[in-house]
Amino acid sequence: MSDINHPNQDRDSIRAGVARWATRRHFLKDCSLGLAGMWLGSGQNQPLIAANDRHLGTHFPARAKRVIFLHMAGGPSQMELFDYKPDLQSLDGQDTPTSFLEGKRFAFIQGVPKMLGPQFPFQQYGDSGAWVSDRLPQFQSVVDKVCFIKSMQTTQFNHAPAQLLLHTGNQNLGSASFGAWTMYGLGSENENLPGFIVLVSGGKTPSAGKSVWGSGFLPSVFQGVQCRSKGDPVLYLSNPDDVSRQQRRRALDALEQINQATFQQTGDPEVLTRISQYEMAFRMQTHATEAFDLSKETAATHAAYGTEPGKESFANNCLLARRLAERDVRFIQLFHWGWDSHGAGAAEALNVGFTDRCNEVDRPMTALLNDLDQRGLLENTLVVWGGEFGRTPMRENRGGKEMKLIGRDHNPGAFTMWLAGGGVKPGFTLGETDEIGYEAVTDKVSPHDLHATLQHALGIDHKRLTFFHQGLPQRLSNVTQPSRVVHEIFS
Repeated sequence: MSDINHPNQDRDSIRAGVARWATRRHFLKDCSLGLAGMWLGSGQNQPLIAANDRHLGTHFPARAKRVIFLHMAGGPSQMELFDYKPDLQSLDGQDTPTSFLEGKRFAFIQGVPKMLGPQFPFQQYGDSGAWVSDRLPQFQSVVDKVCFIKSMQTTQFNHAPAQLLLHTGNQNLGSASFGAWTMYGLGSENENLPGFIVLVSGGKTPSAGKSVWGSGFLPSVFQGVQCRSKGDPVLYLSNPDDVSRQQRRRALDALEQINQATFQQTGDPEVLTRISQYEMAFRMQTHATEAFDLSKETAATHAAYGTEPGKESFANNCLLARRLAERDVRFIQLFHWGWDSHGAGAAEALNVGFTDRCNEVDRPMTALLNDLDQRGLLENTLVVWGGEFGRTPMRENRGGKEMKLIGRDHNPGAFTMWLAGGGVKPGFTLGETDEIGYEAVTDKVSPHDLHATLQHALGIDHKRLTFFHQGLPQRLSNVTQPSRVVHEIFS
């Protein structure tokens, strides 16, 4: 596969704007007569220069050109989907051994909870013999297309920090998302649509909010653009009544002259971002409307995905993801809310709401893999599925009392993700958990490892794609934490 195209002109202009921004910080950090210039001239700067040396575009041939990331917000239970644990069934209803609780932090468990066996039956499917529960009857047919990572671990046990860590490499606010880094490093291949598009379903945005698709310390032009699967893809995209496209064009031309004058005076790169966004919105009026028009699809396609045009749904978003992939959108992020399987309410309980969530995603995510494969897109599209953490093998209790509805607490020690396409091994499983699914025990993979691995699939050396911020050449895989490329999952 050939290298991905170099970044587009808008991104290069913004970088140039950063370099020309004449401020006090510019004097202290960059000017040859400033304090930083004195240090640079002293010959003590070689480590910094080396750390900031990154290539524009791919560092080596890429396996994938684009990413479709399907995030199940809330943390799906691995014991009810992919991580079959028959030994856990024999412990069902028993008091949890104290050794399982000592030194652990929980969101809600108090006292000594009861152990909780798997709630649904499992069988093996495909030539790979992958274990899948009966909650995903459609997905069972495509297990030989995917690579399971059953040994994911995280350091965070609450939703917002865990989501931030999974998507930005940092549990705190302010860092750039994976999609933003991808746009910063590779640019877009479609000048008429945003290169990073976000679609949300399930009725709510993720607990961490829009920061999980934000640009953080990167220029804001690289952040994700949230679109809708009904009505205008972006609010107020259509022209107001009695305003023609020609009038809109003249207004934008006048506005650009004002913004260009402002940029010449200040050198602020965010002014260039504003110009770029206005122009993108103008082009999207034609191209986004067409890309998001699900009526163009056949009845057979709608049946395969289970779509209902005109509604916000995960099914609609999966079909839109395929349409956007066809149009060379670089990073497509889907968030589906509702996987927080506590026993506090029916919508979350394992014996009620969990089944609803499975029904919502089973058919469309299966259809997406098949559709991409049949159209020759899966080979160079990396599909990623998973939540921010897993669930505990013991039953959740609150206030030390067992709850009427069945639920599991948050578990950072083990969760399952799967990948497909983009050069990963189909029908392969990496890692395993202990006999009750509580802790990953072999081939452990952290969010930092996942970032390094996904960037590797895109042809990016995760240690070379950096952005200087707060005195360090920051990177997605985190400069202060160990990270590795998980080469074992690639063909």
